Amino acid sequence: MIGAGKMKQYSNVLDKPLSKGRQEVSFSGFAYLFSELVQYNQTQVDNIGELERRLEDAGYAVGVRVLELLCHREKGNRRETRLLGILSFVHSTVWKVLFGKVADSLEKGTEHEDEYMISEKELLVNRFISVPKDMGSFNCGAFVAGIVRGVLDNAGFPAVVTAHFVPVDGQQRPRTTILIKFAEEVLRREARLG
Repeated sequence: MIGAGKMKQYSNVLDKPLSKGRQEVSFSGFAYLFSELVQYNQTQVDNIGELERRLEDAGYAVGVRVLELLCHREKGNRRETRLLGILSFVHSTVWKVLFGKVADSLEKGTEHEDEYMISEKELLVNRFISVPKDMGSFNCGAFVAGIVRGVLDNAGFPAVVTAHFVPVDGQQRPRTTILIKFAEEVLRREARLG
């Protein structure tokens, strides 16, 4: 008989191993939930800055959980201790798990030593968003900035993370840049580690 092997029975959901499971989420399901998140928060605030802050806070909670999950699954409970290592982890592993591909680019800021940028030509949360004229420069990328901040803070790399639109010549829609400005303590620790 095919498949007649004995299956192991688990008495508690916490005893089950963490398998990778299904890696994909329905795009329309995500879009619906995200639009509801934005609409709900929009009713709770008075200005665009507050709305972006609330989206960033929601993203921060996601980032904390993503870091824990990926450190357990991908790294055997080990975490990055170096600046470039954690940036590479966010740029490749975290981005791939969340968006299905590696981010378009990771660059170091030219003006400041403590700034790095992750750029995405068409960020998933901004893909089908149409911003009314009265909302000006509202950027749903604040949610992704919150995810990145959650990952970095909980990995021991405190930073201020913001999302910005950057116009691109010859394209109608601007690209989204996630600007990461690390705390002074991170740079001192990195210099000490050599």
